[in-house]
Amino acid sequence: MEIQHIVNKLAQYRREGKRMFATSSFQTQSAVLLHVLSRIDKTIPVYFVNTGFHFPETLIYKDLISQKLGIHVISLFPPVPKSMQTRFSGDLMFTHDPDYCCYLNKVQPIESILGQYDVWINGVRAEQNQYRKHFREEVQTKQQIIRYHPLLKWTDEEMRQYISLYQLPVHPLEERGYKSIGCEPCTRPVNGTNARDSRWVGMKKTECGLHMTDICTDTTSKK
Repeated sequence: MEIQHIVNKLAQYRREGKRMFATSSFQTQSAVLLHVLSRIDKTIPVYFVNTGFHFPETLIYKDLISQKLGIHVISLFPPVPKSMQTRFSGDLMFTHDPDYCCYLNKVQPIESILGQYDVWINGVRAEQNQYRKHFREEVQTKQQIIRYHPLLKWTDEEMRQYISLYQLPVHPLEERGYKSIGCEPCTRPVNGTNARDSRWVGMKKTECGLHMTDICTDTTSKK
């Protein structure tokens, strides 16, 4: 749980004049990255994509931990109103095309700010699923932004130890079986050991789109 390499990397970005931002979904494990950043540089803005579908408990947790850590949180909202995210029957997009729903409500808001920054800090970890285990700690994307994954190699146990060591708040839904918490329509409590099993239950979908190839393709590996 040593964070000196994160301190060094952020200092390097500062020396190079790079503009940094972070994103957070404000789950319990999100608290680790947020706490690390608060120890190093509280001025780094943290963006939260408010899809309009979050659990009320997530919004409460966001406010709680933001105040506790003294971090600067900025909420982003989808540009397409919910009234236009429906099919002819009136059903909302998540009922029949969850990938497009995620694009409208998560990816588009983030895409709108990428041009303002040089480095995107986020808390993805290799242990979370088979897709993410192939990530590298730092990648240059086709959007000409560096994605930095400082916690990529941290294990679930290390995350738990860090949360316990610093007595960080726990998301109120965890004790009800929600291991990975996203939008309310697509999140369910589970009994399994894989936290990501809480998301998109019964679907082949495992990612919201923020960490998929269209927005995080590693261009350096193709050179």
